[in-house]
Amino acid sequence: MGGVSSYAALSTRARAMYADLLTPQDISRLSDAPDLGALIGMLKNTPYGKYLAGLKEGDPTPRRVILQIRQRLAASYASIVQQAPEQTRPLVRQLFRYFEVGNLKAVLRSIHTISSWTADIAPWDRVSEVLFPMGSFSAIRAQEMVESGSVVSAVEFLRGTPYETTMSFAMKRFSAEQNLFPLEVALDLDYWRRLWGEIKHLKGKDREMGGKLIGSLLDLNNLMWAIRYKTFHQLSEEELINYTLPFGFRVKDEDVRAIAAGADIPATVSRIYPNLPDIAALLADPIAGLPQLEHLLKQQVMKQCVSTFIGDPFHIGLPLAYLLLSDFEIQDLVVLIEAKSSRLKDDAFRPLLLKTTLVQ
Repeated sequence: MGGVSSYAALSTRARAMYADLLTPQDISRLSDAPDLGALIGMLKNTPYGKYLAGLKEGDPTPRRVILQIRQRLAASYASIVQQAPEQTRPLVRQLFRYFEVGNLKAVLRSIHTISSWTADIAPWDRVSEVLFPMGSFSAIRAQEMVESGSVVSAVEFLRGTPYETTMSFAMKRFSAEQNLFPLEVALDLDYWRRLWGEIKHLKGKDREMGGKLIGSLLDLNNLMWAIRYKTFHQLSEEELINYTLPFGFRVKDEDVRAIAAGADIPATVSRIYPNLPDIAALLADPIAGLPQLEHLLKQQVMKQCVSTFIGDPFHIGLPLAYLLLSDFEIQDLVVLIEAKSSRLKDDAFRPLLLKTTLVQ
């Protein structure tokens, strides 16, 4: 189980896929596109070209373009799940399920707001454009959920899926408050608990490298949850602890509890990430500073991913690192697609790009 023989082909494949990622120079050139049409034309000369070939002539919507480029990441997941050693496949599948959780949230939000929509477009046609293309990996019946017309009815379609128990429990609070917040929090927490649990099932180098990568991503989410809950939602100490995770790679339970209890947030962040720039100045204005902090933390994960390709290649870390970097790349492309569609000025979108602002 594991070892050199089971990883030889997968490591070679992961390195080849890694080499096909766009460079910071590529992103910079794409940023210079004068409009969305020009950007699409430039993307057709990249590895995303075959996924954009199916776009209809004319003026494609940003949503449609984003859906098409995400097909590449979906194909990468499918390929890696197929090639990964058997003991690591549950981890890769659960990591992929992150996008299904996003789809499930989008479905529930659409149902919750459907009464305010105009009748010119059918609800499913509107929602389907924003869902990540999971293909045969999807465990939810999204269209039937949307067409059911109510959150209560939609949740019934989750019976027999990995979400059944979590959603059944969270629905008690939704029924009392008619607020999607407890449902979304429950989905997030359950997802990360399951993902961390899959790491704990691994052994040796798989567990070590998988823990560093997934743990870094988990830290990013958990820390941002804690800070936002404290800064913007003024949750009680008990609520904040209940809505976050008690484990991670660098962000520990005691860090989250300290924030919940009112500890100085910039000092806490600086202690966890001493290499980040002046956090106190960054968070002096939380509304502007927190998105910038999240940007910096994403880049920390990116650096962890890149470093994985140095050294021993015979572990699940390489394909995981590629998948995470591919996702971050698409996040940059989404920024560009939306910016070019809206004709934003350079200074409004270039600072949001992850690759071109990354300091090595």
